[in-house]
Amino acid sequence: MPFKTILAIVQSLEDAARVSDCAGALAARFEAHLIGLHAEALPVPYTSAIGFPDAEFIQASTEINEERSKKIEAMFREHTTDAGISAEWRSLESFSGDSAHSGVASARSCDLVVASQGGPDGASPDVDALLYEAGRPVLVTPRDAPCLASFRRVIIAWNGSREASRATFDALPFILEAEGVEILLIDPPESPSAVEAGADIAAALERHGANVSVHSEASGGLATDDVIRNRLAATGADLLVLGAYSHSWLKQLLFGGVTRSVLHDMPVTAFLSR
Repeated sequence: MPFKTILAIVQSLEDAARVSDCAGALAARFEAHLIGLHAEALPVPYTSAIGFPDAEFIQASTEINEERSKKIEAMFREHTTDAGISAEWRSLESFSGDSAHSGVASARSCDLVVASQGGPDGASPDVDALLYEAGRPVLVTPRDAPCLASFRRVIIAWNGSREASRATFDALPFILEAEGVEILLIDPPESPSAVEAGADIAAALERHGANVSVHSEASGGLATDDVIRNRLAATGADLLVLGAYSHSWLKQLLFGGVTRSVLHDMPVTAFLSR
């Protein structure tokens, strides 16, 4: 089933063009309706030296937020109007000013959410909120790679988990269009059931018409995200499909993990679901 309603989470002026381009191209590709969403933080009510609210500061902050929101909306419309797609804009306010948090309710009525990869300065939407609260797949656009509307080669990071299964079937519109799809198993247990697990998901996708292969990779002491990164480079894959946080979120927060690496520095577009 193709994506028919797409939500673009636009956090800042820095990611507005990239996210709008990617989401707009996808909307055109699938003849989908596109929703652009941005949230600004509510001005903090500072008080003056004598204890009264600093009305001038609040007014100035409000004007700055409104101006930035209008600029971001203008960029979104510039990148979508010329494409002739069905699109709308939602401008919100929240205490956090995080567009992902503010966009959870909108995301629940969409087929796909598009958001940017985290920047080195940390100015990025909280994609975790979307993954945990919205129940919808998220396409994460990388900072330093082309924005694509279709993908030639797809790698599915398969560990047999519920999250991996959900992400795989959520990504079917991309998987079925790809020239080749690889089921990547990293350090699978040495048992027939592990081999069968990769064969089972490959067979299921083949019944849909996908061109699928299975590849097993030994980590050799490398971190899982490094193994995935090396495999992406070796195959020339342009999309990674991943079940997000199939291991503990707290463990990944404290010690790192594949999902957090994808959200911050994976070199290709990533499709995440859980």
